[in-house]
Amino acid sequence: MKKSGIYTKTGDKGETGLVSGNRALKSDIRIDLYGDLDELNSRIGIVCAEVKEQRVLNFLQTVQSAIFDLGSNLACEVENRQKYKLPQLTEGLVKELELEIDKLDNALEPLKNFVLPGGSKSASLAHLCRTGTRSVERKLIHFQQTTKEELPAHSVEFLNRLSDYFFVLARHLNKVEGVKEILWQARQTQ
Repeated sequence: MKKSGIYTKTGDKGETGLVSGNRALKSDIRIDLYGDLDELNSRIGIVCAEVKEQRVLNFLQTVQSAIFDLGSNLACEVENRQKYKLPQLTEGLVKELELEIDKLDNALEPLKNFVLPGGSKSASLAHLCRTGTRSVERKLIHFQQTTKEELPAHSVEFLNRLSDYFFVLARHLNKVEGVKEILWQARQTQ
């Protein structure tokens, strides 16, 4: 059996293929957007390597699959998404994120101050995922405003909840690992 080729050389001139087969410049805002989704997914992979709780790990892998689903939709022109039967984000997934946030948050002390990103290694990585999610969310909105293209269903809600999830996950990981959160203290200026 012949192994599939890793390199195709089709991108050697600065273009890449969309799901439809159409070509786009690698500098196109669409490519930049789903490239950032890929980067976020890789960050989540690092968190997965650090997490010891199977329930959390399973949920993070569900999130990773959903990010792939979103990326596949962004790698396809809106008019072709149904033709290629691309997997869609659902309202149920957004609700699932909310339930996970609530489960984790209910076991945490209520916040009375802002917390600084950090703590344990896994919590710090979760904060990187949180900020990466916010960055992707901003680019998604910019993409829609610039192209006027209809966004994949539930994509904004998904990313908005996902950043909240990573914030709560970071707090949860610090608690589980016995690392005290560092509270933000405004510096006094003179």
